[in-house]
Amino acid sequence: MSIDAPVKVIPEAREITTKPRLSDQVFRIIVTIGGMASLVILGLIALFLSIKGVHILTEEKFGFITGSAWEVITDETGSIAESKFGIGAMLIGTMLSAVIAISVGVPISVLSALYLTFYANGKVKKFLISLIDLMAAFPSLLFGFWGFFVFMSSAEYWAKLINKYLGFIPFFDVPTPIFERSPFIAGLVLAIMIIPIVTSISREIFDQTPLDRVQAAYALGATKLAMIKAVVIPYGRGGIVGGAMLGLGRAMGETVAVYTVLNVVYQVNWQVLFGAGGNVASLILLKFGEAGPYEVDALMAAGLILFLLTLLVNATADLLITRFGGKGR
Repeated sequence: MSIDAPVKVIPEAREITTKPRLSDQVFRIIVTIGGMASLVILGLIALFLSIKGVHILTEEKFGFITGSAWEVITDETGSIAESKFGIGAMLIGTMLSAVIAISVGVPISVLSALYLTFYANGKVKKFLISLIDLMAAFPSLLFGFWGFFVFMSSAEYWAKLINKYLGFIPFFDVPTPIFERSPFIAGLVLAIMIIPIVTSISREIFDQTPLDRVQAAYALGATKLAMIKAVVIPYGRGGIVGGAMLGLGRAMGETVAVYTVLNVVYQVNWQVLFGAGGNVASLILLKFGEAGPYEVDALMAAGLILFLLTLLVNATADLLITRFGGKGR
């Protein structure tokens, strides 16, 4: 007598799908439209600047970037007889002021973010966070007036001290004793302007440090400072770099504040303490009101160069975040 073995019935494979809810679909559509709108607006700006300024770049060629002269000579009828455009001096002034701003502002911002995250507490922390957020909303014109009427005298004294003790370095040498409205002062004003932005970004990154790693560091006997060095700083390194690059972009594109505290001089100036220089944005502000159609196109070409330079900074930021954005030990 034999007993038939039970037949195993294998069900058909089911297709597992996840259908988002209607609210998720609507949110995804809104976010997608917003992101695409940003890219479209950015592309339209680049297209507009290219259309207006590409013929100036074609005529001036590489001299538009390396040259320092900005001249428009008209004849008796008001027509342009001769013109020469170059933003080399303005590009150098832009980079000098931005580098000073980053060198001064980023360390202060990181230390401030660490203090707010791990040392401050209670009402003091809330007050300081509100104050930093309020500073980020200040218009640049207020920073420019404050820098010109209040801050410049103190910064000029600091510049004289640096020149006195470090004047043997060509970077801090001054051909004539003119310390007012220098790239050094403009850089310090820009540093104060970018501190709220970099501090806020760094604080948000430090707040996201995994709690288990922080507790593990304390369990191994680490002090708060050792925990910050071993866990927090490596984890937030990418965010710090990103915030610094965002501040650098803000410093490079700032107009009114730099125009208020910096002399616009059409000559190359590598002496950071000397009261001469300028940046591309202040050049556009200075010349736009009195410029004719042809000179306006040259200003648009200068804006295009600044636009491309800002994109290069952002691309470099992404590369640095990818390269150095560690997650701690």
